[in-house]
This record gives sequence, structure tokens and C-alpha cells, in this order.
Amino acid sequence: MAEFKEAPAGAGALVQTTTWLENRFPTAFDAYKVHMSEYYAPKNFNFWYFFGALALLVLVIQIVTGIFLVMHYKPDAGMAFASVEYIMRDVPWGWLVRYMHSTGASAFFVVVYLHMFRGLIYGSYKKPRELVWIFGCAIFLALMAEAFMGYLLPWGQMSYWGAQVIINLFAAIPFVGPDLSLLIRGDYVVGDATLNRFFSFHVIAVPLVLLGLVVAHLLSLHDVGSNNPDGIEIKAKKDPKTGIPLDGIPFHPYYSVHDVMGVSVFLMIFTAVIFFSPEMGGYSLEFNNFIPADPLKTPAHIAPVWYFTPYYSMLRAVTDDMVNVFVGLTAVAGVLAFLKGGLKGLWKFAPLVGALVLAVMLKSFDAKFWGVVVMGGAVMILFGLPWFDQSPVKSIRYRPSWNKILYGVFVVVFFVLGYLGIQPPTTVGTLMSQAGTLFYFGFFLLMPWWSRLGEFKPVPDRVTFHAH
Repeated sequence: MAEFKEAPAGAGALVQTTTWLENRFPTAFDAYKVHMSEYYAPKNFNFWYFFGALALLVLVIQIVTGIFLVMHYKPDAGMAFASVEYIMRDVPWGWLVRYMHSTGASAFFVVVYLHMFRGLIYGSYKKPRELVWIFGCAIFLALMAEAFMGYLLPWGQMSYWGAQVIINLFAAIPFVGPDLSLLIRGDYVVGDATLNRFFSFHVIAVPLVLLGLVVAHLLSLHDVGSNNPDGIEIKAKKDPKTGIPLDGIPFHPYYSVHDVMGVSVFLMIFTAVIFFSPEMGGYSLEFNNFIPADPLKTPAHIAPVWYFTPYYSMLRAVTDDMVNVFVGLTAVAGVLAFLKGGLKGLWKFAPLVGALVLAVMLKSFDAKFWGVVVMGGAVMILFGLPWFDQSPVKSIRYRPSWNKILYGVFVVVFFVLGYLGIQPPTTVGTLMSQAGTLFYFGFFLLMPWWSRLGEFKPVPDRVTFHAH
């Protein structure tokens, strides 16, 4: 047992209370030192480093508002919609809590997308932060599940039919699909059993997983240290006497105070949306969702919320013609691997055999199944980013200039896919979605090749920092 510390003679009440707590709960004070006051972060953080803290803030907002909504919500197919209307009209400040929660869902994806983009441009997924990135992608996956399940709970027209469409997609999986979709629904149609299952997962199961992943994400980050816009490891240059990184500053108070500015701006925008445009023109809360769910009346056009639409667009892009394109690309890849491969003997025919097997598989299942595979693969491919990127430098600052154009095109394509996913399907829109889908996957799958091309700029020994 550690010896008790004594408060200095004549110390004030605050010091005495702090000393008393530290003697009885030293683990908390040690954690504060490790993760706050003695955690040294690079001194050149910029605007892009606000979004991690903002994601944590929105998570807290969602949990707190969710607790108050659960107090009045009825997870019953006959009462769910009415209970939401009761919250909006009769519960004191219920409309504010509900709008904070619905706006918070969109805000969560905004800050998470920006947080992930920052990791993309600064190489925050590269060694030694592979596990940090993997935990982050798992958080993104859990967040998508949480949002999808919560989307059903208002029991409006778009909630009901959106769930109907997405759950039915699982039926396209060979052999286990029908049983899997039945298991998810809990019934042969989306109904009371589905609502209860989704409510349980949305309120209890997924949030627990999400919180665990957030803790793992932060712990793994603080073990290896934060990346920075230069992609330089600040632990490589330490003060020989103190062992403190020369380019590091304590997270608290410097960045904890610095983040207050980002939080303040975010809250101004957040509250402006809540009070002036909580539906965001139908993108955050669709107009059809203010109509009670009716299994006998299908909306003219069914589309998910905006943060799912890029992936929904990829799902719709996979038609029979698109599958034929996949077969052609597989054949070309197999021939090129055969011609340029260094394999000996019969092994040199392995790429051709592999391409043939894959082509047969592509033609053996219908386009709907491959659409589901593409939609899921668009998220899962992010987990492989630390190994796809073969660039000798981390940050985009020191990569060839054309890399910035490529990343810019990637962002534009992602936005276009998101827009097309909201719109009713058209011939031109389908072609654009198919081109965007090919570019999205090509960006990652060809990264081992293009990330090594070009002339890289010399990376400085120390971080570049300009006081502001």
C-alpha cells in the first residue's frame, strides 16, 4: 500500500480535498496524468484536429438526449409514432430533446467523416497507428448500425420502408439469406418484433460496444502518440534530461483549452440548425417520416438518410451490366498478373485460374447479391488502408502534388455518390453511380501502386510550427 500524502500546512480546502481524494483513489489521478497533463501531443495541431474531440462531444449529447427520449418513448408498433408525437407536443422541452438527438445523428456523421478524412490526408493509419485506425473503422461500423436501428424507431413511413428495403437485402445472400433476414426482423414482415429488437440494440447493445471501442481507440492512440500534419514521430526527438518530446506540449491545458474554440463554433452551428432548420430541408428528417408507418402504402421513392446514401448509391449501381464489367476487369487483372508475375512452373498459371474462378462466381449469383457485397465492401475496405498505402511518407504535405488532386476527386466522387443515392434512379444516374463506384474501389485497391509513384518532398526532422 502506498504511503499517504499530507497536504501542506495551511493549505486551502481545495488542496486538502484533492489530497484526500488522491490518497484514496490514486488510479484516477494517474490516469489523468497519463492521458491529460503528462500526455505530450505535437505542438502543430491544426483545424483538422478539432473533430476527434467534437465526435466525443456529440456522443455525449446523443447518450444524454437518448436517455430522456427513452423515458417517454413506447417501443410498440401501435404506439411508437404517437409516443414520438407526444414527446414533440406534450412533454416539456421534448421537442428540443428530440431535435437535439436527430440533429446530433447527422452531426455525428459530419464530424466522423471529417475526422476520418484528416486521418486519410495525414497518414494517421500508417505504422505504428494501424490499431488506432482499425478501432476507428470499427467505431464507424458500430455507428452505422446504431443509426440504422435508431432510424426505425420513429415508426414513420420512411423509417418503416427503409428498414423493409435494407433488411430484405440480406435475403439476397446465398443459402443463409432468407433465414438471416427472418432472424433480423423477428417476423415475416417488419413489425412489432422488429421494432422491439431494434430498440433493444439501439438503446443497450450497440452503445455498449460503441463506448468500448471509443475507449480502446483513445487508449491505443495515447499508447503510440498522436500523429501530426507533418507525419513526424515526435517521440524520436526528446529532451535528454526530462525525456519530454521536444516538439510536444501537454494535452492539458493547451489542447483542452484549444478545443474549447472548436466546441464553441460547433455548438453555435448545432444550435442554429436545431432552432431554425432541424429537418434540414428533408435531408435530416424526411417529410415522409412525419406520416405514420403504413404497410399498405409504399412511398413513391425510398432512400436512406443522407449519411448512408453514398453506399446506397453503390448498392444500386450494381446491375447485370456492372457484373459483366467486374468479370472483364477480373479477366484483365488475371492476364496482367500472368504476364508480369514471377512465379515458376505450374504456379505461373495461378492468376489465370484464380481469375477464372472469380469470374464464374460473379456470374453464378445475381446482381442484387453483389450489390450487397459492394455496399458492405465499401466500408470494410477501409480496414485495409494501413496496408494499401505504400507511400514512404505519411502526410500529404510531402507527397507529389498530384496526390492532392486525386484526393480532391475522391471527395467529389463521394459527394456525387451521396447525392445520387438520394435521387430516384435514372439511366444517367446509374451510369454515374457505376463510374463513381469503380473509382471508389480503384482508389483503394490500386493504392499499393499509385501511392509509390512520383517525386516525394523531403520530410523535415522537426515539426513545422507557426504560432497563432
